[in-house]
Formats: sequence, C-alpha cells, structure tokens
Amino acid sequence: MSQKQSSPDQADQAHQASIPTTTPATWLGVMGGGQLGRMFAHAAQAMGFKVAVLEQEEDCPAGQVADRLIRTSYTDAKGLEELASLCGAVTTEFENVSADSLAALAAKTYVAPSAAGVSIAQDRIAEKRFFVDCSAGSGVQPAPHKIIASEADIEAISSDLLPGILKTVRMGYDGKGQVRVRSIADVKAAFAEMKGVTCLLEKMLPLAYEVSVLVARGADGAAVVYPIAENVHRDGILFTTTVPSDHVSDAVAKKAQDAALAIIAKLDYVGVLCIEFFVLTDGALVVNEMAPRPHNSGHYTIDACITSQFEQQARAMARLPLGDVRQHSPAVMLNILGDIWYEGESENMREPAWDKILALPGAHLHLYGKAQARRARKMGHITFVAPTMAQAQAQLAAACAILGIAL
Repeated sequence: MSQKQSSPDQADQAHQASIPTTTPATWLGVMGGGQLGRMFAHAAQAMGFKVAVLEQEEDCPAGQVADRLIRTSYTDAKGLEELASLCGAVTTEFENVSADSLAALAAKTYVAPSAAGVSIAQDRIAEKRFFVDCSAGSGVQPAPHKIIASEADIEAISSDLLPGILKTVRMGYDGKGQVRVRSIADVKAAFAEMKGVTCLLEKMLPLAYEVSVLVARGADGAAVVYPIAENVHRDGILFTTTVPSDHVSDAVAKKAQDAALAIIAKLDYVGVLCIEFFVLTDGALVVNEMAPRPHNSGHYTIDACITSQFEQQARAMARLPLGDVRQHSPAVMLNILGDIWYEGESENMREPAWDKILALPGAHLHLYGKAQARRARKMGHITFVAPTMAQAQAQLAAACAILGIAL
C-alpha cells in the first residue's frame, strides 16, 4: 500500500539532493550502536554504502560490523562533527538519542528522521497530544489519559481512569518505567517509587490484541505501509510477531494503515516509523505509541518481504525511491532473550542448540553479537517463514520446545 504526497517541485528538489550510490565512498551515519544499527548497517552495506556508527561502547553490536566506529557520547561535539563531515545522511537507531544532537547534525548534513519528529516520540505527553491533533485525519484516538506531576494531580484522578498504567513520560521502553495501578493508593505508591518524575496515567482498556504498523516516507512525500503485524508481549517485552494474523480483519488493517499514513504525513517524517495500536474487544482501534526508527516487530521483513525495514531506512535517508513492501511468505518472529542461555532457574549457562534450530525448515537465525547473555536482554531473533501460516507456527512451536520456551 502506498501513498504519494508531493508536488513536481518537491520531487525535483529531492532528486537533486539524492545521494549517489555508484561510489563506495558514500557514507551513511547511525546514532546508536545497538542491534537495530547492526541490521541497518548490513542492509546499507549490501546496497553499496559505507556505514559510520556513533556510540560510546567499543564492543557494540553495530560497531562490530560498521565501516567506522566513532566512540563518543551522543552529545559530544567533536564526535558529532566527525559524523556530520563524513556522512551524506544520518539516522538514529535509538529514540532516546538527544534531539539537540540531531538538530546539531542537521545543520551540517541530512538527518532522517528529523529532531522534531524524534522529540515528539521521546515524550509521552507530546506524543499523546500529537495523536489527538492527528485524530481528525487518522480517525484514531489514544487511550484516555492524565498527566501526573504532583500529589495534587493524583488526588484529582477521575475514577473512570482506573485501573490504569502509570508510565514515566520519558525513557520508558520494553516495559520499563511502567506500573499497573488499580487505586489512588497504588498510584501514590508507584509515583513515589518513580521518584516523583512526571508521569502519564493511561486507562486500561479491554484489549483483544495489539498490532503494529510499519510505515515509511521519503523526502518527496511518497509513503508506503507494510502488512499489519500482530504482537504478543511477555513482561513488557515483545515475544512474537505474526504476519499475517487471523485476528486482523481487512477493515481493521485498512483503518490502521490509513491512520499510520495520516500520522507520518502530519509529522512530515522521513524514514521508517513504527506505530503501535490496540484493538479492543469491541473492534475499536486505539493508537498507543510510536517509535521513530525500525522496530523489533518489523524484523520479519528481513526474511519475508521484498524490501526489509532496514533497506527502507537506507533508501529514505539517501533520498532514493522507497522499496516494495510486499510480503512473499507468511512469517512468525520469535524474540530470543538471554534467559535461554541459563539452565532453568539456576545460574548455570550453556549455548542454546542452534544446530537443532537451524535444522527446522524456514528458520532464519539472527544473533546480535552481544558478548554477555543476561535474563530479559534481547540477544537475537528467529524468523520462521513458510508456504502457510500453519507451517510457520508449527516451526515456532518446535523451536520453543528445543529452547525451553513455554508457548
């Protein structure tokens, strides 16, 4: 599904600014050294680009494969200057990179997505306000919510907002910075536990399932949207992503995709954006949050789509035409956490049986090069592709049995 929103003048300007790919000296830059940067580097290098990564840690997943690692903090002026002078375009693989740093880079090179777009996603209050502003065009609202910045705000909570989830406004991900609350007393205790930082209380809604929409937009205004993914979380961390899902009706899929296209257009965003939605038990659609980068739920695109989310990000950064988002095979993605290196509840560790995993038809193993496995740490993922979803699900079940993961 695609959408074109550009004038001939805009298209000409984008063409004139496009980065040539005929020379191996063409560099793309990444702020952040995690696994998303690693997979981006693989995709960009396959297209003929060189990749520079700015990250303080030496043995980081992206740095292991990058053509150059600039070892500085995300706010170091000299490091930012080196990245900007080297690269024809820069992106971020981590939404909590300083928006000020992205703005500084933008003064000297092309940055996608922009600091303005990233800053909205970094702040839950700004994000919710933005979603409300978008609702006239998207047709989708966020969950009822309230800002909690003081004890007085807690006392003023309306009873219809409870039970809810109290979330820190900034720096929360993978279930961190979130507490379920059922009463005013619970909110007070959670607020104190969070050291009184500004939070957002969101009403808990009757959730049927969660979906995410990957959407990409080019500098010329052209936009494409991937098939809808159904996500299952455990302890706040993504467990599986299934595409296509039997639960997602054509009507829900179209509404979510149309909403994603409206949101990315209003942001004037360039690059890959992931937007998470809740589908309620009555079929209603609610927008939850967005990530201004490729996303864990989009990893299936590497093995199951014509153009992966990471190649799409490189195309958008380089102001090249966006790629085909068609899915050629049903797919299920399984997150691999550090827990599977441990023998049960003990601290004894051993290597998982990758030979047995790779003997499964359609299994694609992606490990992230992290030196140490820790419980709840994302270490890799496996995507199962097959002619039918039933076959992909069967391989998922077999892999979980091998790895000792309960389904």
